[in-house]
Amino acid sequence: MFHDATPAGAPLARGSLSPSGRPPLELWGGAECTVNRTREGYRDQSRLTGHHHRPDDLDRLAALGIRALRFPLLWERVAPRDPAERDWRWSDARLGRLRALGVRPIAGLVHHGSGPAYTTLLEDSFAPGLAAHAAAAAQRYPWIEDWTPVNEPLTTARFSALYGHWYPHLRDERACWIALLNQIDAVRLAMAAIRAVNPRARLIQTDDLGRTWATARLAEQAAFDNTRRWLTWDLLCGLVGPDHPLWPRLAVLGLRDRLERIRDQPCPPDVIGVNHYLTSDRFLDHRVRHYPRETVGGNGHDAYADIAAVRVLDPVPDGLAGALREAWARYGRPLAVTEVHNGCTREEQVRWIAQAWDTCRSLRDEGMDLRAMTAWALFGSQGWNTLLTGPGVYEPGAWDARTDPPRITAVGQLLGRLSPEAPAPVLTGSGWWQRPLRLLHAPARHAVAMTGHRAHARPAPGTGPLLILGATGTLGQAFARACALRDLPCRLVGRDQLDLAHPAGIRAALARHQPWGVINAAGWVRVDAAEDQPDHCMAANAAGAIALATACEELGLPSVGFSSDLVFGESGAEWLVESDLPAPLNVYGRSKSAMERGVLALGGRHLVIRTAAFFSPDDRHNFAVHALDRLRRGHPVRAAGCVVSPTYVPDLCHGVLDLLIDGEHGLWHLANGGAVSWAGFAARLADACGLDAGLVEEVSGAELGWAAARPMRCALGSERGAPLPALDHAIARFAQALA
Repeated sequence: MFHDATPAGAPLARGSLSPSGRPPLELWGGAECTVNRTREGYRDQSRLTGHHHRPDDLDRLAALGIRALRFPLLWERVAPRDPAERDWRWSDARLGRLRALGVRPIAGLVHHGSGPAYTTLLEDSFAPGLAAHAAAAAQRYPWIEDWTPVNEPLTTARFSALYGHWYPHLRDERACWIALLNQIDAVRLAMAAIRAVNPRARLIQTDDLGRTWATARLAEQAAFDNTRRWLTWDLLCGLVGPDHPLWPRLAVLGLRDRLERIRDQPCPPDVIGVNHYLTSDRFLDHRVRHYPRETVGGNGHDAYADIAAVRVLDPVPDGLAGALREAWARYGRPLAVTEVHNGCTREEQVRWIAQAWDTCRSLRDEGMDLRAMTAWALFGSQGWNTLLTGPGVYEPGAWDARTDPPRITAVGQLLGRLSPEAPAPVLTGSGWWQRPLRLLHAPARHAVAMTGHRAHARPAPGTGPLLILGATGTLGQAFARACALRDLPCRLVGRDQLDLAHPAGIRAALARHQPWGVINAAGWVRVDAAEDQPDHCMAANAAGAIALATACEELGLPSVGFSSDLVFGESGAEWLVESDLPAPLNVYGRSKSAMERGVLALGGRHLVIRTAAFFSPDDRHNFAVHALDRLRRGHPVRAAGCVVSPTYVPDLCHGVLDLLIDGEHGLWHLANGGAVSWAGFAARLADACGLDAGLVEEVSGAELGWAAARPMRCALGSERGAPLPALDHAIARFAQALA
């Protein structure tokens, strides 16, 4: 079972208490130990800086008063070729020396890595594989109590699967989320394996913590970034449930089950490890012409420059102190600064270390449970200026490892003089991040205030999520996917959360979810079955829908309901538009016509969308998918000769969302600008997919066993000027999506 081995307030530091009665602020350390994988192979920082070959490095750092060392027991180094072939010789010797020196190891198992060559961040084998490695490490070193199974899971997922810098070099959002969840599962499984050996084992979970500011146009993107940055700790703390702003975005990508498992079996960190650099805080600016080309990217909707906030914001952001205050307010768990390093000239490195130490002391005086500051990259790093994708340049740390033996720098000398109860030794001058020269671009003095985009994006014109009814239906799920693609927070609910048959429950659900708008994608969809169950169909499609719209009207909320081309009868018209009068031929059509009258009579901001003949690559039960499945097997397709206007569901969703955000209301026809018989539709699908259209046979509705009467021609046109893309274009995209 995954559990929290140590209460949130339990002491972690060893040794005597400070005069204040609290454990003293500890100095921790770490040699840059990343083992990352690129197209050229693995890059091992311990080897590139020479630390791997210098066992006496441990004596050097212990002499500075370092109490704990982030130590690499990395999977890629211990078992690079075969999980059953583990080589502990390097770690045996060094961990033995650390014990003799009285320095606690904080064991790391993966550090910006994707595992050995026999797994990757995207494979199901990653989490159980790391857990097996963790079990072996704990069995070999049962005395180690502090562990970081995966360093910076979110940062690694972004760099590997969203930005393409590291293996597997992808730029795909879903792959990024999978990489993150695999690492979170790896932490959970690894800690369970470790605690089976040592129940006192503690999780010190690290990730980079920066904040994003932006111009007003990009406040939505900044809001997303400022929500995403917490995900490593939110997931481990069991905070990512249906109420989390990012739940809908991940759930519609097929990750709901995994989120639920993590939420139900969390593994809260004993210490939140904050890694923060001078460039961690970012500023997004849509005015791209003001910035170098290499800084410009985008999100698929907006192009923008992504700049270190310290280089452009005036006044300067509050940096490390602000990040720590936010983390303390969010989690109320013990904190540690687990990486402090500045790749700059020596005096600037010293100033940054000193300022970070004094910041930690000040925050402890404010009452924050802040356990330690970690001097990082003690023996330097190689190639971070290329994001570890090439040789790059060497940056010294507390020692300059380009000499033999390594030469202690002013950083190391400062570390040796730090006192838990006294400020850092006085240094002359201020850091570049505090001086005017920090501004490399025209100062942005009018960025949206942090409070304007601290939480996840909220869509105009409201402040809550968009509520979507119909969690199990094709249309409801399609709307949730469209909202995720457009970064519109939404909540997809089923009948167990909002039952249209109970008006009182409708109002309670709306009060509970506080939406800015409601899309009713629920209802009765079985046209022929309605002939035998008219009361049920009318209750779902008319009474329930009207009750929902009425509740929305009382709360001043806009709503969307869906009607059908089957509200029309045998009119003989070539095209039917919004002002044409309904004359339904069947129960289903009458239920939709009744819904239209009831909802439109309310006035207000209610949309009623008439549409027809859905097809979608995400629904295995629609006519188009069924027809193509038969054609691929060489089977004939029997289809009716009545004329309809097929509607591609993704286009429908985007069209409806546009109308809703635009504040439109009333009755609209939305279909893909075409009129074709069901048989003709099947033939055009066959042509688009390279299949034999000759297998399509036109038959009557009676031959197909239809119980409900349909009009022979029911082509939807529009007099309101909101057509969807042409049918042929939609069919081509549908075929491409299936392929």
